[in-house]
Amino acid sequence: MQGEKVEEFERKFCEYKGSKYAVAVSSGTAALHLALLSEEIKEDDEVICPSLSFIATANSIKFVNAKPVFCDVEKHNVIINPGDAEKLITGKTKAILIVHQIGFACDIDGFKKLAEKHNLKLIEDAACAIGSGYKGRKIGGDSSLACFSFHPRKIVTTGEGGMITTNNRETYERIRALRNHGISGDKFIYNGYNYRMTDIQASIGIIQLSRMEKYLENRKMIASMYDDFFEKDSRFITIKNKEFSDTNYQSYCVYIKPESGININGLIEKMNNNGISLRKGITAIHKQDSFSEFNNLKLVNTEDMSENSILLPVYYPLEEKEIKYILENLKTIIN
Repeated sequence: MQGEKVEEFERKFCEYKGSKYAVAVSSGTAALHLALLSEEIKEDDEVICPSLSFIATANSIKFVNAKPVFCDVEKHNVIINPGDAEKLITGKTKAILIVHQIGFACDIDGFKKLAEKHNLKLIEDAACAIGSGYKGRKIGGDSSLACFSFHPRKIVTTGEGGMITTNNRETYERIRALRNHGISGDKFIYNGYNYRMTDIQASIGIIQLSRMEKYLENRKMIASMYDDFFEKDSRFITIKNKEFSDTNYQSYCVYIKPESGININGLIEKMNNNGISLRKGITAIHKQDSFSEFNNLKLVNTEDMSENSILLPVYYPLEEKEIKYILENLKTIIN
């Protein structure tokens, strides 16, 4: 049931982010879907987004029968930039959906200027970015629309769940109605959805949110130890914050140079056999079977990052002795 705890969670989320409004929903994917609906993105509209992302980013565009237009990420990085996105704008482009991938902020101000210049909607997929900052302010605080996830892998989790922040009252009211079968007051004013969050989930979220700084401190310690290891080895490239970004280290991604001779699949298998969960880099959506119409698209940096990077364990409370165990095993295998 959605009730007082959901409202409390929304209020506390606004306080944390500095936004005027927040709407709790059933998942991060639901948040993206409602954000696109609220901006009236519809059939045959084009939405620019990265391919280097979890598939929900592009699926949400398909949900409204629009077309994703995939933008390549920067070399050895996980984010897109305004200059590359601008090259993809056509007469059918209606929105840009940026992704603050694994907590690294895109150039929000740069994308705001681009959206204003071309009269486009700007939506932020901030599923991984709770706790991340941009130019000293929290992501989602002064956004038109920012969508967060509370999936179990996220820093703050409610089991499943999501949140949308906005500073526009009309948008807020529309999303609230769409979340609950299109109901506003005692009338059905939209063709809505059952995307509600329960009070049980919200209660968990309230507690989790109160522990945010502790979680972030732990992740920065983990990342610091990983950085120290990988930056001493020329076979690896670590992903760095841009001058405007302050990542939450939602995940730790490291690029392995192809010429290093390291067999990534073999490395992952051996680490997993030692009880250490490693996985290959972030999905290249345009190479997936469900997006087969894009399989021939060439996105050099996206494909390179997806194929030649790994994600290392990052979670609370991963302790120093456990990180040392991870790195000792890694060192033995790669050498």
